[in-house]
Amino acid sequence: MKTKVERWESEFPFPTLPDYLQHGLAVVFIGINPGLYSVAKGHYFARSTSRFWPAFSRSKLSEAMRTNLGVDVLLPERDSQLTRFGFGLTDVVKKPSANMSGLTPEDFAYWAPQLLNKLLEFKPRVACFHGVTAYRWFLQAGLRRPKTKLIPGAQAEILAGTRIFVAPNPSPANAHFTPAEQTASYNDLERFLVES
Repeated sequence: MKTKVERWESEFPFPTLPDYLQHGLAVVFIGINPGLYSVAKGHYFARSTSRFWPAFSRSKLSEAMRTNLGVDVLLPERDSQLTRFGFGLTDVVKKPSANMSGLTPEDFAYWAPQLLNKLLEFKPRVACFHGVTAYRWFLQAGLRRPKTKLIPGAQAEILAGTRIFVAPNPSPANAHFTPAEQTASYNDLERFLVES
């Protein structure tokens, strides 16, 4: 019998990235949506200019994974192995696009409630949204909450035991945060996990 996630993925009318979700995860990383390049390569954050893999690799958060795999740097090809180490990957919207301008409010209205269902089904300890924009759309379209000012870091919202953390968007287009600040955010997330 297919899980809910497998049923959703089988209904996609377009190629996209698979969800890496299972019960018992410490952190699920959540992007806005898959980029066209990443979908073509078949891996999350596949573009070499993405800050996710370099920053995650330099963070304390990935230390056990790097040690176990015997590597210093994690690359996009390791995305399917994240669940072995307590991490998952998904998106607010599963429809790929070149950038966020390729998404509509209707896309968020359709997909955000499905993300909510996934989080309620798998119950990770922490849902880490990449960027306040991703989290804001989830709040509005998934939880029907009004627009509010958000800042990165730990959030007050708790979803059936899942804590919320917002890290900077690792896209190189996000000039508001440096690569060092991206790494620092994952270190903050590691401390948040220890304290939760």
